[in-house]
Amino acid sequence: MDNLWIASLDPADRRRLQPHLQERVFTQGQILYDAGEAVDAVWFPLTGVVSLMTLLPEDRMVETAAIGREGLVGVTCGPMNGRASSRAIAQLEGSAACCSADVFADALSRSESMRMALARFTEGLFAQVQQTAACNARHRLDERLARWLLTLHDRAGSNRFHLTQSDIAGMLGVRRATVSEVGSDLESRGLIKRGRGWVEVLDRDALEQASCGCYELMRGVMKDLRLPRPVPVGH
Repeated sequence: MDNLWIASLDPADRRRLQPHLQERVFTQGQILYDAGEAVDAVWFPLTGVVSLMTLLPEDRMVETAAIGREGLVGVTCGPMNGRASSRAIAQLEGSAACCSADVFADALSRSESMRMALARFTEGLFAQVQQTAACNARHRLDERLARWLLTLHDRAGSNRFHLTQSDIAGMLGVRRATVSEVGSDLESRGLIKRGRGWVEVLDRDALEQASCGCYELMRGVMKDLRLPRPVPVGH
């Protein structure tokens, strides 16, 4: 499976990167880099989902963006070779093509078209961060949960993904008991099914109806970044 950002590059730009790319596997919950750390590698997800987390006082955090194979992780949280302003954590296990930040910086310095491609992606990602912040501040938890599950479903490559209630609570910045209550409501309406450590999307269309309008706004932005179509329910 290809990374769609790399696939969208001009052939000459791809040739600059490909000799330096090495595939690396990441496990669910793995921290790719933490806030305040120097970012020394760029990750181009092939499968799985990486979440960017904003850290809060008292060891709490909340997700502000999700990145799958439509994008890249490692130069989107701060200046090149600078220190990250957020934590990048694997939300769903997968793999990525990786190169050093120095290699990527050199490739960027040689290509205006690659710099434009990176700018388009970072603008879309910033729009996602802004919309997520507004959503977290203004919308009900059931709407936010539906929106978040749709965001994962777009990138997961499957209708079922491994998630615990603690995982979801951590991403949304709420208590586990609250997630359990709201998740039970979505399940009773036939939108999702839950098991021990997993969630399955049963009715994609109904889940979109249950979400706030933020999902469609985010989806509109990410369509420009060639986000793959969601896997049809039932496959």
